[in-house]
Amino acid sequence: MSRVVKKRKLDEIRQDRLYFDSYSDVTIHEEMIADHVRTNTYRTAILKNSESVRGKVVLDVGAGTGVLSIFCAQAGAKKVYAVEACSIADQAQITVKHNNMEDRIEVIRGTVETVDLPETVDVIVSEWMGYALLHESMLNSVLYARDKWLKPDGIILPSKAELYITPVIDPVVEDRLHFWYTVKDQYGVDMSCMSGFARKCIMNSDITVSSVTCEDVLSHPARFAELDLHSVTPEELRSVKGQFRCESFGSSAVNAFCVYFTVTFPCPDSTAPLVLSTSPCKPETHWKQAVLYLDAPVEVVQDTPITGEVRMYPSEENARHICIHVDYSIGEQKRQSKTFSIPDWSSEAQP
Repeated sequence: MSRVVKKRKLDEIRQDRLYFDSYSDVTIHEEMIADHVRTNTYRTAILKNSESVRGKVVLDVGAGTGVLSIFCAQAGAKKVYAVEACSIADQAQITVKHNNMEDRIEVIRGTVETVDLPETVDVIVSEWMGYALLHESMLNSVLYARDKWLKPDGIILPSKAELYITPVIDPVVEDRLHFWYTVKDQYGVDMSCMSGFARKCIMNSDITVSSVTCEDVLSHPARFAELDLHSVTPEELRSVKGQFRCESFGSSAVNAFCVYFTVTFPCPDSTAPLVLSTSPCKPETHWKQAVLYLDAPVEVVQDTPITGEVRMYPSEENARHICIHVDYSIGEQKRQSKTFSIPDWSSEAQP
């Protein structure tokens, strides 16, 4: 084995360790379960699919504290395999026992790629979504479970994911940039020369995870990608891309793009499926939105076309981290390009 290949393998092992370690603390589980939109949508979806769950075998991929497994048992599942790779699996076992469900829910410590189940399953449930949908890339584990353990006529909850983009104005950023022009009036020192430096620092290439208000959205959203969990392949996840076109609502300044996602659950007894949305115009979730700042704001007027292409792909430095590349034109402006990523703070903290 070459040293390069060996180093890559060691890096992958370290990346996985850092990822799973992040789920060993109570804080992240508190945040997820306290997210009412997230948790209640999953509970509702499982109960609405009770006919497909009752008396069936369920696999919960990345079970965490086991709350989704318990929802499945409450919906009548005959057996639930709650697979969890990190130490929170111990707490899941305690929670299952505390709810008197140890006869139907089996907590299995390990990754879904390495555990061995005694049977195939009728249902896969998983809350796999990360920031901008694909950050942390847990979807690959769901697809592995689908291909290895799901029966041909089995169901996946959720069954579909969609990605959207829309131009926005972040007034906080504009206020921060304008601040440097106010220093002279306050303190007698002209610091307007700091504005350019501040713009480079603030409107950088980081994917900023923050809440966007509906009032700051400048157009109808454009869907640029759709993932069918019954058919999408791991290879396709290596480059998720699509075209977009928006038209601005009115006169404003575009200083960022907002990327968000929805996931859809089938509802056999309802005319409409159940959708979990992270849109800025819907109730806030812990995922918030992914904000991609332009290098400089661009003025738009009513119906100014904003077009381009988005491509999402795993980072070369850490396959669990997502990069977003946007090619775009705003009005008559020539084509621009910018690549964004979520900073890997863990790499700086580790030897």
